[in-house]
This record gives sequence, structure tokens and C-alpha cells, in this order.
Amino acid sequence: MDHLARATTSSASSTRVVDVLVPVALNQTYSYRVPRGMELKPGDVVAVPLGPREVVAVVWAENANPDPRLHNRLKDVGEKLDVPPLKEELRSLVDWVANYTLSARGMVLRMTLRMGEHLGPERVRMGVRLAGKPPQRMTPARRRLIDVLSDGLLHGKSEAAKEAGVSTGVVDGLVDEGTLATEPMPRAVAPPAPDPSYAQPEFSRQQRTAVDAMRALAANGSFHVALLDGVTGSGKTEVYFEAIAEVIRRGKQTLILMPEIALTGQFLDRFSRRFGVRPLEWHSELTPRTRQRNWAAIAEGEAPVVVGARSALFLPYANLGLIVVDEEHDQAYKQDEGAHYHARDMAVVRAHIAKIPIVLASATPSVETEVNARKGRYQRVVLPSRFGGQHMPHIEAIDLRREAPARGRFISPRLAEEIKIAIERREQALLFLNRRGYAPLTLCRACGHRFACTICDAWLVDHRFRQRLVCHHCGFSMPRPLICPHCQAEQSLVAVGPGVERLQEEAAALFPQARTMVLSSDLITSIETMRSELNEIAEGRVDIIIGTQLVAKGHHFPRLNLVGVVDADLGLSNGDPRAAERTFQLLNQVIGRAGRDQGRGVGYLQTHQPEHPVMKALVACDREAFYLSEIEGRERALYPPFGRLASLIISGGDRPTAEGFARRLVAVAPIDPRIQVLGPAEAPLAVIKGRYRFRLLVKSARGVDLSEYLREWLAAGPKTKGNLKLEVDVDPQSFL
Repeated sequence: MDHLARATTSSASSTRVVDVLVPVALNQTYSYRVPRGMELKPGDVVAVPLGPREVVAVVWAENANPDPRLHNRLKDVGEKLDVPPLKEELRSLVDWVANYTLSARGMVLRMTLRMGEHLGPERVRMGVRLAGKPPQRMTPARRRLIDVLSDGLLHGKSEAAKEAGVSTGVVDGLVDEGTLATEPMPRAVAPPAPDPSYAQPEFSRQQRTAVDAMRALAANGSFHVALLDGVTGSGKTEVYFEAIAEVIRRGKQTLILMPEIALTGQFLDRFSRRFGVRPLEWHSELTPRTRQRNWAAIAEGEAPVVVGARSALFLPYANLGLIVVDEEHDQAYKQDEGAHYHARDMAVVRAHIAKIPIVLASATPSVETEVNARKGRYQRVVLPSRFGGQHMPHIEAIDLRREAPARGRFISPRLAEEIKIAIERREQALLFLNRRGYAPLTLCRACGHRFACTICDAWLVDHRFRQRLVCHHCGFSMPRPLICPHCQAEQSLVAVGPGVERLQEEAAALFPQARTMVLSSDLITSIETMRSELNEIAEGRVDIIIGTQLVAKGHHFPRLNLVGVVDADLGLSNGDPRAAERTFQLLNQVIGRAGRDQGRGVGYLQTHQPEHPVMKALVACDREAFYLSEIEGRERALYPPFGRLASLIISGGDRPTAEGFARRLVAVAPIDPRIQVLGPAEAPLAVIKGRYRFRLLVKSARGVDLSEYLREWLAAGPKTKGNLKLEVDVDPQSFL
């Protein structure tokens, strides 16, 4: 018996064991045996058995002291995938983000292996070509397919079927009959690399100073944060392109993060004009095959420049040399599902870990970035005026208390007159309202019944284009009824308040000859459709654009000289401590679309609060006054960046259970004089998807390790069971 135990111990000691991190919602690694003959090191991508299935995972560390008692219970690593290993820099980022945000490490890793099931060598794709005699039985579908393939060239099977308007079964039938032959499709040829000398632009004197700073930043190659602070239309993109050109010359990769990758058609064209080719894209709408191909190109260093949404930050770059965060202030950089992280902040962390420079670009920097620049932590590179001598837009407030629109209308008489003049000049006008749909509320005039979501604490939004009432929080929708379901009154339902669809209806009535277009996220069917619509506007085929915040994000419309903000106060009334900052940034950006090419841009702010500090700063074009006021208020209240916040959301299937858990959790919060725990309080959106929500807000001094405090608190606190859920958001951006 002793002999058997010694043999088992000897066998266990001679077997290598590695700790593997699996991309699932768990924090710990799992130990696996390394089969004989398999060479593994930390960072290698492997396939391992996990329960009844096999998953893609990453070797995280060598297990130098495995427990010999577990030897026979360990499973073997299935295979080592033929992909580049994750570098130590990226593994350190995964650990750092998980630790800071209190997210499971596996969920952070999942972002680096976003399409893990498609990793490994690219699968050979089969194509078809016309090869034999016509089939014995000819149908209209077969005739169409044969016509498509009559050029004798090799076509992709699905592409040929789509072009002919037939199913792939028709293709298979002709292959079986020998009419078509199958052959492997050639691998896609990698696009040529961007040429840093392809089309070097002429810069103004001010731009040349900024360009020199960008080139020096890129050439230095060490960790350094620069804020490229330029007014709208100053040429920030062309300036940071020169930093990218320098990095390309040095044989390294650049990541450009953008808040709305679906809307970057103009950016891609500008990049192509400067470098001769487009950059590689990374976003959620790529096909699985393209994602697999792009992931491999990035990992193998064959993608010199990548432009992507926030998830592109976690890709396995072979030789990353520069990160650019465009529109760094944008709220879209905050991830609010799964791992809660802010891509701008984590981009700075990745640059620090990788010891590379990072550029944050904005016309209206976030207060956090502005404070870092004022304190000298970030270098500020300034572009104070528009390129080509264009003037900044003139901004006026329209006081709705004195110049109200007619009853049932939302465009004031003065704004309507200015739009009329712009159209007569063959210029474009933009009506901005950050509210989707036709109206935010529908009610019955007879009984007062309001249409609310059945499982959320929210009103249903009227979407006339779709003829449905929709909840913007859970997606519930219902047909727009003809009678009141509460009192059965007919023709009593009225829309209350405007959305962009209602504004289009009003604009069409006021200007029947004008061509209008609505730009709103709920109307986007695909990236291609959106980019096509933006091109129509840029080419002057639209007279009046009616849009939500989508229109504020870096578009260049040459004929646009007039912007009317229909409800400038909309973002100021929700009790969010960032409300003033967001409103200032959004309105500054949207008015900045005007007058970028020719003529003088004008912006009109329809407001009930012209005396509000945000409105006064916008009208006076006094950015400094806004930042001074906002920074002073934040410092006085110890809000970020002068203090730190974390939000805890407790949700459950019923109100008493959720509230009871929240109160028990607060009762065991560790006492620390530097930390305040506020709440629990019912969340502003008290019910979402049938779940009752309570919020805790944790507020601390700047130097406190808030993540560690939360970790110790939650470890000692009650554990969620059944239908209860606890979400932790360090550095929250939303307070709903």
C-alpha cells in the first residue's frame, strides 16, 4: 500500500500543472495537468474541458506546488491553440481591471477572447464555379444561379445564392448533379499597410505647434498622457494622425478608440485620404469570420492601426505603441453591463502598464481630464481656433418664457424664421432634441390614464414610425391602441411632449418643400445604412436634419450653418451630479457642427433657464467660466476627481426582499471616517424588467483604496440568494 502511495506521489510530482483562467463569471483560476509533450507557458491560449463542454482559456501561471491529493482529479489541457499567446502586459491589465472594478477576472478575460469559439487557424472556405453540363431538370431558381456563375469564376457559396436570390440548397443540388464544382476559396489577402508618407497635409502655424508635440510624444515612446484640446473644427484628427504616422514608421501598432464606431464612416475616409488605406475596424457588428480574421491580424502584428469601440482596448496587440481616445469625454466609454469599467480610464492604465504614450482628444474635456491637465499630470496641447480661418458659431438663447411656440408646436417663431432663411440660402439646418421617438408619454384626455411599461417604472414612448409604444429600458412594446384601455373612450389618446419624430412632422408642416431626415439610434438598421444617411447629408441632399445625440459626434456637414436646440434644458433636470457637465459638452458639440466649412455658424438654444450657468457659458462662448464653476463645485462637495464614488445596486423580484437585503448590507459596512455610505434609497428608476432596485452610494476621500474597502465589506456582508442581485459600479457615470 505504501509502495502504491509513493508511486502515486512520484507520478504527481513529475506531472506539470498549470493554472488556467477561463472566460466565465468566476474570479479564480482552475488547475489542469499538462499532457506529456505539450509545451505551455503563461499567456498560451488553450482549450480545456469545463464541465460537459470544452472552452477556450488562457494559461495564467505555472502551479509549482500542486496538491498531490488532487492529482487524479485534475483534467488534462485539451490542446494548445495555434494563436499568439497573451502578453504579460495584457494579463496584467486583466488583473488590474478586475481588481479595481470588483469584476470577475474571467469576465474581463472574456473581452480579450471576445469570439473565443472562432480562435485558431482560419477554416478553409469552399466556393463554387460552373464546371459541368446543365442539370436535367431546369427551374427558374437554378437558371438564375447558373446565370450568376456564367463568368466561370469561383464564387462564395452563400454570396452566389444571395446574388441569385435562391437558397443554398439550390447550390448544393447543382453540386450533386455535377453542374457546379466546389473548390477552396483563396485566403483573403491582407490589406496593404498604411503609408505614413502617403499624403502629408499642410498645417496652419497653430496646428504645426500641436503636430510637433504629437510627433515628439510618439517618438519618445514612454508612458505619457497628452490632452489634445481643440475647439470643434480645429483639425484635432489630422493633428493626432501625425502621431500615428510616427508610430507606423517605428513599426508599432496604434489603437484609436471612438465612442460610436457605427458612425465613423467620415473618419475612415479621412484616414484613407491621409494614409492610403483604411484602418482595421473592431466593433460588435462585424461578422464572426471578420472578427476572427481581425483578432488574428491584431495578435500577429499585421494590423498597424485599429479603430474600435471600447472593447478594442482589451485586444491582444502584438506591439502596441500608441493609444488615442477620441472624444474622451463621451459617456459611451462607460461599460455598464458585465464588467463595469470606463474605457478612457482603463486606456490610461493600459498605456501605463505597456509604457507607451496616450492621447486624449476633445473639444470639451471631462472635468477629470481637465483637472489632471491643470495640475500638470497631463500635457495640454491646444488648438484654439478652427482650421482655415473659420469662425466659431455665434450662439443665442431663445427664452421660451417670452418667445413660446404656438400651442402644440415646439419650434419657436424666431427659430422657424431662421430655418426658413437658411433653406432659402440653400444651407442646411439641424434641429437637435435628445429624445427618441414621437412623444415621451401618451395619455387619455378623458380619464387621465398614462401608458406605462408593465415591468418597469417608466412611461412608454410613442414611436409613430413603427406604430408602437415602446419601453426604452426593457424593450417591451405594444401596438398603439385606438381606444383607452382604462375607460374605453375613443379618439381620446394624446401624445405629450416632443420626440425627434414629432419634430420631423412639425418641420414638414412648416417647410413642406424641404427634405428632412431623422437621425436616431432606434432607426438604425445597420452600420451601412447609417453611413449612407450621413453621406446623403454631407452631400447636401437633405435640408433639415432632426437628430438625437448621434449628430453631435464628430460629423462634418459642409452646408450646415444653423443648429437649433429645441429643449436645451432637457439634461439639467434629472438630479445627476454630472448633469451640468454633460449638458455643456453635448450642446457645445452639437452647435459645433455648424459653420465648419463656409459661412458663419449660428446656434439657437431654446431654454426656460437662460440664466443657468451652463446656458450663460455657452452663449458667451466662455468655456473657462464653466470649468471654473464646475471644478469649484466638485471640490467643495468632494465629488470626482476630488473624491471617489461607488454605486451598489441591489435588485430583486419583490420590494421588501430587495430593501431588506440592502439594509442588512449597510448594517455591516466597516466604519471608516474617510468613507460615507449613503442609503439605501429607492433608485430613480425603481423597477426595471420587473426587478425592484435600491441604491447605495459610497463616497470617499481621493486617496482611499475604495476597491479594497468594498471587497472587505462585501466579503463580510450577507450573500445574495435566489432572485437577489448585487451590482457594484466603481466610478459610476449613471445615477439611475
